[in-house]
Amino acid sequence: MKIAVLVSNDLVHDQRVRKVCDELLHQGHSLTLVGRKLKTSEAMDRAYEVVRLRLPFTSGALFYASLNLRLLFFLLSRKFDVVHVNDLDTLLPAFIVARLKRWHIVYDSHEYFTESAGLTGRRFQKSVWLAIEKWIFPKLRHVVTVNESIAAIYRKLYSVPVQVVRNIPPFKAMDKRPTRAQLNLPDYRRIVLLQGAYIDYDRGCLEAVEAMQWVENVLFLVIGSGQEVGLAKERSQALGLQNKVVFMPKMPFDQLREYTSIADLGLSLDKPLHLNYKLSLPNKLFDYIHAGIPVVTSPLPELKRIVDTYEIGMTTRGYTPTDIAETINAALASNERDTWQKNLVRAAKELTWENEKLVFRKIYAEIEGN
Repeated sequence: MKIAVLVSNDLVHDQRVRKVCDELLHQGHSLTLVGRKLKTSEAMDRAYEVVRLRLPFTSGALFYASLNLRLLFFLLSRKFDVVHVNDLDTLLPAFIVARLKRWHIVYDSHEYFTESAGLTGRRFQKSVWLAIEKWIFPKLRHVVTVNESIAAIYRKLYSVPVQVVRNIPPFKAMDKRPTRAQLNLPDYRRIVLLQGAYIDYDRGCLEAVEAMQWVENVLFLVIGSGQEVGLAKERSQALGLQNKVVFMPKMPFDQLREYTSIADLGLSLDKPLHLNYKLSLPNKLFDYIHAGIPVVTSPLPELKRIVDTYEIGMTTRGYTPTDIAETINAALASNERDTWQKNLVRAAKELTWENEKLVFRKIYAEIEGN
């Protein structure tokens, strides 16, 4: 089949979309990936057609209006069998043209869009997106989202059978783990890790740094970039924790995986400041699992679901530095660590993109059979 894949970003760093496209290509379909091109966009080389739209605006209402108009005219000028829509901000033109041309739609919602941070406190903008969602969503047949919590909300709101495809990395076995000496890290201290390509506000980095005041004999590694990293560095210095907290810049995945594999504990501490964050399931959790390290997470429902189902670590009682310190200390001293390590092996085999993508395989087989 000929499939158009619609995205509102510049395509380069959207790993979920790339994984989906690779799977569809593997199934033998013909793909056209459509996104946007910015002045700062990196070059791309993919095994399928890529169309990057230049838009006169980069944010706000005018950006979304111009994006949707350009997508509308693009789809009207081409012929496809399926439009694979990523998120609500590209759904309207796809729905209109698919209705006109009798194409199929697959809707992949990467978040609870109408409760995202960008719409918090913006009543008019939120009402517009909600109106679009309420009009189109009940008419959709093939809907996917990133976790069970969001899927349950959509099912209840729109009586549509929403399926779940979590954004889990492909499993990649490590041939050989590095030694701590090779990474210039000490053998005599426990290593606690917080990683993230975007360690932004409300991801728990500040609280984790403060928690180190009450955690002894550890080295806390923060690897990544984002809005909160600078503040976390300042807080570390103010508290005199420079010898206990080490910041490292964002690094390539294979290099990051080496550091992750030698840690004693991985942290995922997102806070529920709005509903979309509350229902999130960060990728870092699966990076820790695939690297075989126990976890300490905040008590967000999807994080707690994974930790409790597989018994691979502990969940904090709350989101304060003392809550985090208490749980880290308990996890490092726990008699369950050997059990966690065994359970991590099973979790790493089950929680993989290779298993998640089977949902898309079934959806497209059903469409092709109609």
